[in-house]
Amino acid sequence: MVERMLNRCCEHAQFEQAVGVALEGRRLDKLEEVVSRSNDQAATLSYALRVCQQLVVNRDFRQQVLRMLIRLYEDTFEPQYVVICQCLMFLDDAPEVAKILTKLINGSGDDVLLAYQIAFDLVDNELQSFITKVQEQLPKIPEPPPAAVSGAADGAAAPPAADGDTATAMDTDAAAAAPATAADAIGAPGASEVAPELVDKLTKLQDILSGKTPIALTLEFLYHHNKADLQILKNIKGAVDARVSVSHSATILANALMHAGTSIDAFLRENLEWLSRATNWAKFSATAGLGVIHRGQLQQGKALMAPYLPRDGHTGSPYSEGGALYALGLITANHGAAMQQFLVESLRNSSNPIIQHGACLGLGLAALGTNDDEIFEDMKNVLYTDDAVAGEAAGIGMGLLCCGTGSDKAQEMLAYAHDTQHEKIIRGLAMGLALISYGIEEAADTLIEQMSREQDPILRYGAMYVLGLAYRGTGNNAAVQRLLHFAVTDVSDDVRRAAVLCLGFVLMGAPEQCPKIVLLLAESFNPHMRYGAAMAVGLACAGTGLREAVSLLEGMLNDNTDFVRQGASIALALVLGQQPESVVEPFRKKLMKSITNKHEEVMARMGSIMAAGILDTGGRNTNIGLRSGSGYFRRTSVVGLAVFTGYWYWYPLSYFLSLSLAPTALIGLDKHLKPPKVQLACNARPSLFAYPPPVTTEASKEVTKVEKAVLSTTARAKERQKKKDAEKQKQEAAAAGKDGKADAGAMDVDQPKAEADSKPAAAADGAASTADASKDAVGDKAAPSSDKDKPKEKEKEPSSFTMTAPCRVVPHQVKHVSFPPNSRWVPVKRGAAPWGILVLKDLRPDEPVEYAGSGAATTAAAATPGAAGDAAGRAAGQQQQPKQQEQEPAPPAPFGKFWWQLVFGVGNFSQCILQGCFDSRWTRVLLVLIVIPQCCCHNVF
Repeated sequence: MVERMLNRCCEHAQFEQAVGVALEGRRLDKLEEVVSRSNDQAATLSYALRVCQQLVVNRDFRQQVLRMLIRLYEDTFEPQYVVICQCLMFLDDAPEVAKILTKLINGSGDDVLLAYQIAFDLVDNELQSFITKVQEQLPKIPEPPPAAVSGAADGAAAPPAADGDTATAMDTDAAAAAPATAADAIGAPGASEVAPELVDKLTKLQDILSGKTPIALTLEFLYHHNKADLQILKNIKGAVDARVSVSHSATILANALMHAGTSIDAFLRENLEWLSRATNWAKFSATAGLGVIHRGQLQQGKALMAPYLPRDGHTGSPYSEGGALYALGLITANHGAAMQQFLVESLRNSSNPIIQHGACLGLGLAALGTNDDEIFEDMKNVLYTDDAVAGEAAGIGMGLLCCGTGSDKAQEMLAYAHDTQHEKIIRGLAMGLALISYGIEEAADTLIEQMSREQDPILRYGAMYVLGLAYRGTGNNAAVQRLLHFAVTDVSDDVRRAAVLCLGFVLMGAPEQCPKIVLLLAESFNPHMRYGAAMAVGLACAGTGLREAVSLLEGMLNDNTDFVRQGASIALALVLGQQPESVVEPFRKKLMKSITNKHEEVMARMGSIMAAGILDTGGRNTNIGLRSGSGYFRRTSVVGLAVFTGYWYWYPLSYFLSLSLAPTALIGLDKHLKPPKVQLACNARPSLFAYPPPVTTEASKEVTKVEKAVLSTTARAKERQKKKDAEKQKQEAAAAGKDGKADAGAMDVDQPKAEADSKPAAAADGAASTADASKDAVGDKAAPSSDKDKPKEKEKEPSSFTMTAPCRVVPHQVKHVSFPPNSRWVPVKRGAAPWGILVLKDLRPDEPVEYAGSGAATTAAAATPGAAGDAAGRAAGQQQQPKQQEQEPAPPAPFGKFWWQLVFGVGNFSQCILQGCFDSRWTRVLLVLIVIPQCCCHNVF
């Protein structure tokens, strides 16, 4: 019967239905037959691949389908190597990907461009271990001879090119190196594989795969298109009490997220004294925030953090040193091969648990997913010291190191979780086990069953995360049922909250289903389940702007429990990222109202401050990027969100949210990997996807009119004055009456005459005034009509506009953007959406090319910070910004001389007098008794 159904579908040209029937019946032979009988094999293969990724539940069968689709793609007339390499990456077949790239590099000019595009797509998926394997399989680039190296070293007058330098420097270096290496290509090891003309192409390909080129382009874009509004941060800073560490740390986090990847730290430099109030772990977090701001500075990251890193013979603050090591991991996350050795040495040379804490987190980020045995042993040694602070970070670091491998090392970690008595260590190991199980699906069932039966609620809590990350984005019905079962049956609130929250990870592939599933849980009597429901919707629907998710979360903003309101604010900010300002503006107002409300609970205000930073991440040019441009889940993004949820117990983990940010940009590149200016058409109103308008100082201050208090004595005095005025008026009226009787006759005779004489004049004046009024009315009517017509022409917004790439393209804008029909530049990848980094083919190569403005963001931060100061102050004030940036104001005067700023809240003494601060009697007494004596003591006058 199934075969008859398949034949009927093929006879009626319903090949998509036939593909679904073949996959449901697990008949690969019939699937191959359907593709061969299809009129449009490319479309049928594309549909089969999409269904395989989204609907096939069993992992083993999915891999079998992908193997067959790869073979069918290769048999087509024009093989789609982009799709083939994506499938091979999913199957972890690095040698085949390297063969395809080598074949394309040796091909025509279009094939070389296609190889570059494939490399960019592989990097976008953020699988560091797989890309490293591909790089090892590529032909080796011959090394320059020693004589050439020494000569270059002796004659080098200019500093080496920074990581963010444009492709011009790379092209020049490669072109200069090619002749030198070609002569010695025969004797060099592995050089016989590379022809001299391929050296430049292979160099560019390796730069792409290593992350050097894409990160430099991203930094360039984020710096030059930064639209972060400092007035929002100033308003938050003025509204929160710096003495409350939670609010202070949340403000620093909001600033870090707003400027993530931009290398701009103007807010920190302008508020050094306020920033210096961070102490202990708040100082650790503030220093780590620099890693978020300077994320991607692979070459200059160590120089940027040098004032805070551990140094021989110098004993600084362990919180600053640990935070700096953590910041290095955030800077080099997923691309930290060059930084691993330094972090390993820092971990081995320190016995301070705070420094070890930062080193473990940083090392785990730098070596994400590499599964390095030596690094694992170093972290395990830290774990076995049984220190709660260092052990927690070691557990998370081990999970980051082995992320997605499903390694047997998980059993060692679970065994130590049974032995230790520290809850922090157990919780860190539980999160580490979840990270190891990322994406392995059925292979994690044994570990899930083992952990879910534990008596320790922390291990059951970890089992929920193992289940959520193992089945992330699959929508597996069995996984959803198990999570719902634990959400309503477990006795621990932590386990129930985690079970509901992890529904968001499982349903990432179908975000529209998440609000429906957690709708009833969001109305639970248990606030922990309501918080979990809010975060689940935020994680699953991040960056989508779904109406169902927004309506559900908006209702939870008024919850009676403070941490539920906190979770709802954060989740709604995740959902509304990069949405039109008409949708986001009401939520912004609610956040500012919550932040400025002195009676709001601290936890709710903390959530509002974090949400304000999440809305404007990366200078309003980044968003939560769960999927890559090719549709696969970005591992670093999902891992960052998972560890970010651990801020419930440990605030420094909130900086992991920066790992999930992806730029919302369109950057086109030519064959030289330079960005030309490309004209694009957007069939939408310009205001629909425009940047939010900046917040003005006047708009940020809502003036409320307060009624004046009236004393009872004042009221009685006013009543007495009214009576006196009334009696005086009566006396004046009586006196006027006596004087008026003598002139009554004259008035009776003269008044009619005067009235009669005045009637014609009045009539004439009235007529004239009427005529003038009618003229004015006609003129007023004519003038406004003409004036109204002009504004209408100005206010009438066009239905489309032209964009020039590189430019910002938000997710909902992609479907409205297209290349013009007569465009000079076209994507080398067929059917590519105008989003991300696209390699373009030049249809008119004889014409001159106009490139986008050059100027690297990485050279901005190349200078080493100056003298060491306070952890937060040094973090902000000593970095040199790019040349294109305007000169920033000098740091404020040191705290001490202008100490009355804290008393009166104004800039200086004379301004205080001008503003009328001494009008009150008690203020004058305070001035005489306190201010003037203290000023004399400090030699102010």
